[in-house]
Amino acid sequence: MARGTGTLWQRLFLGVRRLRHQPHWPEIAGPDWAESIMQTAVTDRFHAKQGRTIARWTLEHQDKRLVVYLKRHYRLPRLHGWMALLWPEGNWSPAMQEWEHLEQARAVGLPVPLAAAGGEFIGPWGQFRSFLAVEELTGMLALHEAIPLAAHRLDPRTFRRWKRGLIRQMAALTRNLHDRRWFHKDLYLCHFYIDEEDTYRVPEDWSERVRIIDLHRLARHRWTWPWWRIKDLAQLLYSSDVEGVEGRDRLWFGRVYFGAARRHSSIRLLWRMIRLQAWNYQRRHDRRSRRRNAL
Repeated sequence: MARGTGTLWQRLFLGVRRLRHQPHWPEIAGPDWAESIMQTAVTDRFHAKQGRTIARWTLEHQDKRLVVYLKRHYRLPRLHGWMALLWPEGNWSPAMQEWEHLEQARAVGLPVPLAAAGGEFIGPWGQFRSFLAVEELTGMLALHEAIPLAAHRLDPRTFRRWKRGLIRQMAALTRNLHDRRWFHKDLYLCHFYIDEEDTYRVPEDWSERVRIIDLHRLARHRWTWPWWRIKDLAQLLYSSDVEGVEGRDRLWFGRVYFGAARRHSSIRLLWRMIRLQAWNYQRRHDRRSRRRNAL
C-alpha cells in the first residue's frame, strides 16, 4: 500500500510524506504513526552513525505483537532532497531503495525479510529524511554466530554433514542472485540467517531455511557484472574466517557455485582474483584495527 507525493508546490513549501506499508501495519502501529515515527524513542539494540540510526522496536496492540528493526535516516544528501522534490517517485532515499530491493527479491522467490513500512519526508526546501521498518527474523541467528554454535552442539561427523547442506543452499542462493546480474555488495556471512533450532540438528531440506538480509546496496549490473561477482564472493570468503569453517568448506562452496565449470582455466583464474580481493579486505581491516588501537 502506498500514499502519494502531492504537488510540486506542496513539496517545496509545505513538505509531504511518501509512505508505503503492509496492510497490517496501521492497525498495530496506530493511526498517527506517520507523524511520530521519526521522533519515537526506540532504544533496544540502538546504534547510531553519521545521521542514521537503527534499533529493535516492539509494537503491541491488543493481542497482536510485531517486532521490527527500524532504520531512520535524518541527514540525507541535500542533492537527493532536491531530486526527490522534482522526481518524488525516484526512490532517492536508502530506505525506499531497500524497500524496492526487498520487494523485487520477494517477487522472484528469494528468501528475504518483509518490509513492514517505509517512507520519505520530502521538503520543505530540499529537506529529506526517510525510514524503513523491517520485520525481525525472530528466533534466527546470523551464520557467523550460528556456525560456531552448531560446531559445539553437534558431533564432528554430524557437523560436517550439517555444513555440507547449509553451504549447498548458500551457494544456490548466491548463484540465483548472480545469474540475474544482481549483486548484494555486502555479502558477508553475518547477512545469512538460519533458525537457532537448526543448530541442534541437520535439517532434511535446507531450501527454505536460509534467509538473506540487508539488501540496501543491491543493484543490477549487466555490463560490469564480473567485477561485482568477484567482490561479492570475496566478501563471503573474507567473512568465513569463523570457528567451524574449514578450507574444505570453502572448496565445497566453489564446487556447488561453479558446477562443472570449476575445472575451466578461467574459473581457476577467477578464484585467484577472489582470494586476492579477500586478502585486500583483510589488510584494510587490520589497518583500521591498528589505527583504532593507536588512539
